Amino acid sequence: MKRHNRWLWGPAVAAAAGAWHYLDVRAGAAESGDLWLTAPYLWLLAAVTAGLGGLGYALTAGESGAGGKRAGGGERGGGKTGAGQEPKEQGRRRKQRGGSRPLEKVYLFAGLFLGILYLLVLPPLSAPDEISHYVSAYQLSSRMLGRPSNSVTGHVLVRLEDKWLEDVGDDYRYETGEDGYLRPVAETTENSRFLGKTLTEETYRIIRETGISGRRCPAAATIRESGGQEPLAVSVYPPVVTTPAAYIPQALGILLARLLNLNSICLLYMGRLFNLLFFVAMTYFSIKRLPFGKEVLLGVALLPMTLHLSASFSYDVMIMGCMFYLTAVCLDLAWNREKVRPLDVAVLALLMAAAGPCKMVYGALMGLCLLIPVKKFGGWRQWTVSAAAVALGFGLAMAAVNGHLLVSYATETGGTVSGVAEAGYSLSLLLHRPLLLARMFYQTVLWQAEQYHMSMIGAWLGGLDQVLDVPYVVVILFTAALLCLAAKKPGETLPMPLGARVWVWILCAACAGATMLSMLIAVTPLGSPVIGGVQGRYFLPFLPVLLISLKNDFIILTKNSNRSILYLMCCADGYVVLRLYSIVSMRL
Repeated sequence: MKRHNRWLWGPAVAAAAGAWHYLDVRAGAAESGDLWLTAPYLWLLAAVTAGLGGLGYALTAGESGAGGKRAGGGERGGGKTGAGQEPKEQGRRRKQRGGSRPLEKVYLFAGLFLGILYLLVLPPLSAPDEISHYVSAYQLSSRMLGRPSNSVTGHVLVRLEDKWLEDVGDDYRYETGEDGYLRPVAETTENSRFLGKTLTEETYRIIRETGISGRRCPAAATIRESGGQEPLAVSVYPPVVTTPAAYIPQALGILLARLLNLNSICLLYMGRLFNLLFFVAMTYFSIKRLPFGKEVLLGVALLPMTLHLSASFSYDVMIMGCMFYLTAVCLDLAWNREKVRPLDVAVLALLMAAAGPCKMVYGALMGLCLLIPVKKFGGWRQWTVSAAAVALGFGLAMAAVNGHLLVSYATETGGTVSGVAEAGYSLSLLLHRPLLLARMFYQTVLWQAEQYHMSMIGAWLGGLDQVLDVPYVVVILFTAALLCLAAKKPGETLPMPLGARVWVWILCAACAGATMLSMLIAVTPLGSPVIGGVQGRYFLPFLPVLLISLKNDFIILTKNSNRSILYLMCCADGYVVLRLYSIVSMRL
């Protein structure tokens, strides 16, 4: 196949795979009697085929022109010429030849297109812990509107017409409390069934029956639309205790849906869509600012787990977006910019203040700032002030949001693990028994490494539902693609010296170790041989900088095919969404 027609194989393979899985969709539709399932699948197949065609052309057209070997080996950067950035004259000639488009612009289409596919195929509230994040975003939207947000018990207040999302099986009895709000009688969520708890064919059917204009609670809608006071009900689930900044995008989506009087399903999709837009914007600016390793960050953003999280209510979107941009700013200041501006320091402090309280373990990534030479700050005095500002932003946010948690970690000598009523570990115990801590880490790495790898790539989507699996061969494909993107290409020079790469490895190990330690104290019972609660998605925020640091002089690819590799990842994502739709359709 001619080089300029390479993009055609993606739509062809997608069409073939889609035709194969159409047999599964049709079988599931026949078994359930919901024959309408085939029509959305055919629309999905058409969208995947057309979208992959556009992505293939954008990524591979002109790849060997200006997009191949360049000084520094990176993709086109912006502004000044630095490591991995092409000169302005070369960029002008590339545009005249119709060469490769900048990766950040390609990502705008890829991130939105693939993110929306995952948003639609994996329905709302199906992502890990998404029900809790949805409730937290709902609470913030009420505060933005100046309306009651919480009951006296601390549970969030939702519109009466939205309460069915948390109780699709009508398993709860409700009664009016003294405060006038409708509240569930049961005090446990153990037997409740929210909309996306387990994805089955019924989930698709419920969404279809509700539709754009359908409502599960017409009486509440009638009261509100007639100008009466909006009826409120007490949510079954408590909100997440963290910084409100983590839910600003989702809350804005919910707020807009409430102002437009949209129904429950539209409200969910609006919140998810705004979170996706935020993530795509943050990743776009991160790729644009990175002086090198742009294709690595784009590859991480194309992983099934990343796409699934980016199109959900999860606050992992805020964490990943902030950590991606923090990485880009630090590497840009270290290897591209001539001096550090006060605005750069303010941005770094803001990023740590926004993401740090969500998961304090990523505070270790502040160490990336130490890669920036002191002379770029103007001297040790300015460096000290800048370092203090970034640390202070993180520290104040942590103290305001997680102060009580830090105190409990430091002072508790024992306790029980929530949910299992068993004795758990404490920081004091682990400090007095370092060999026990080392053994737990050792056994966890040996026995759980495969699970961490699989769940980081996205082998099990939804709430780590092993039925909603990405085939093992596809997981290996994504893994190999990331390693190839990170490998040195012909003509490249290593942008990061060995000392900087070792420091990055130390920081990433600190993040992983802190994650495991926090889960050991918070959720692991004393009788467990391994640390519980750790998921592969927790490693995504520092995966790009880790992969960038792996580039070395020992493993060198014979050809620069970064864009073809990225296109292959996009095609794999298209296959994944088609397969997931067929699995849910057959899951009765």
